[in-house]
Amino acid sequence: MSQQLQSYLSGAWVTGSGAGTPLVNPTTEETLASASSEGLDLGAALAHARETGGPALRAMTFAERGAALKALSAAIHEHREELIELGIANAGNTRGDAKFDIDGATGTLAAYAHFAKSMPEGRGYLSDGAAIQLGRTPHFQGQHVYVPRHGVAVHINAFNFPAWGMMEKAACALLAGMPIFEKPGTPTAMMAERIARIIVDSGILPEGAFSFLVGGAGDLLDHVGPQDCVAFTGSSGTARILRAHAAFVERGARLNVEADSLNAAVLAPDVEDDADVYDMFLREVSREMTQKAGQKCTAVRRILVPEAMIGEVGEALVEAIARVKVGDPADKETRMGPLTNASQLASVHEGLEKLESVAEVLCGGRESPFDKGAFQMPTLLRASAGDAAPVHADEVFGPVATLLPYSGDAGEAACLVAMGGGSLVSSLYSDDRAWATELALGLAPWSGRVYMGASKISEHGMGSGLVLPSMTHGGPGRAGGGEELGAERGMQFYMQRCAVQGFKTIIEGSFTA
Repeated sequence: MSQQLQSYLSGAWVTGSGAGTPLVNPTTEETLASASSEGLDLGAALAHARETGGPALRAMTFAERGAALKALSAAIHEHREELIELGIANAGNTRGDAKFDIDGATGTLAAYAHFAKSMPEGRGYLSDGAAIQLGRTPHFQGQHVYVPRHGVAVHINAFNFPAWGMMEKAACALLAGMPIFEKPGTPTAMMAERIARIIVDSGILPEGAFSFLVGGAGDLLDHVGPQDCVAFTGSSGTARILRAHAAFVERGARLNVEADSLNAAVLAPDVEDDADVYDMFLREVSREMTQKAGQKCTAVRRILVPEAMIGEVGEALVEAIARVKVGDPADKETRMGPLTNASQLASVHEGLEKLESVAEVLCGGRESPFDKGAFQMPTLLRASAGDAAPVHADEVFGPVATLLPYSGDAGEAACLVAMGGGSLVSSLYSDDRAWATELALGLAPWSGRVYMGASKISEHGMGSGLVLPSMTHGGPGRAGGGEELGAERGMQFYMQRCAVQGFKTIIEGSFTA
């Protein structure tokens, strides 16, 4: 008998009515659980969070909130092995992929606990910059301050990172002083629900500071008000629907979006095939294609290579990808498991069909050697850069990337990357400082982050796909236009910046850091 997942609302575990949405094991196709939000009072749950959780969190100092985050990180880490097994069963993660997700969650919580140590003691708001003299004399001054918003932080997360996606948003909001309302992606919600139970059972957070909803969002946004914040990670199609909702258009709630991203990796013309940066490029690109079965918002989708090298690079990448063992993620030898479910597999096949109309398949494709399960073999294609519109327009959310030739000119590379309409991360690999600088500045307007690989850091680079708590994560244009993390920057979405003006002694004594 499959498990029925529960939501935690208004301080109690509750079960939605109806059959709910089935959650499956994408390797065996076995139904593991179901999730439903039908019949649940979401308006009351948001009110409980605002009226009970909000005041309790705002009464805490940054140090106290940071201590809570540190304790949450430890509590979740204690259950690491159990959570890994859930990732293998419900998400098709290999053990390494599950650890990447879970350790990202606990690591982000711990990082924000550390950030809290540098924040003002004995208070729960932040100063923004220095005080400013506003008149002819220094007696009249102004100071910008950040204070917690008196609402709820509603987090609508994607299915691909049920642990990390949930906790990276939670860490920022809780430290800022806002209660959180977590809505995980339904297909992989088993891990998210287990983490929710760990949080509730720990008793670390005050009553009302944490709410959790499984199943559909229902009428949740109808109850979102002007002090609330909604952070969404998912498809650009869903983002368009959200942006048009009255919660944002009429009531002025805040919305942060992380959506599709056709991330690109660019190899420089100065790179020789015996250079350390060349090996770094092959290693990192093949990993970013196949980690989490390519179901990462930061995965490499387009690979720009100087035209003279594209044949050689294509062969080397095909060889690297062939070494990735695909199969049952419960097998310790497996390095890539299935996609999350049959629906995702169908979506990848649809996208691949579009790419195949303009590109040659070098390895992989739509055929699978497996009798069952949502398996997609790693697929590398090759196209002509300027005549491959689908390559720059359609994100195939799986282990799929396309090789594109270019002349080697940094300006041309920047223009080709920009055809994707905005990315979470763009990466370049070069030991030529001038070329790398020119391209980085050319990529920056279209990228939330630029990762620069070089021989000197070939053994130390973490790869373009790793989202670090101290650096911002988000991107312009089709990537959603949002921004998360970045140490204190990640808290600002959940706080109101206010300009306080008055007598110097009061301003300096009360509001200046």
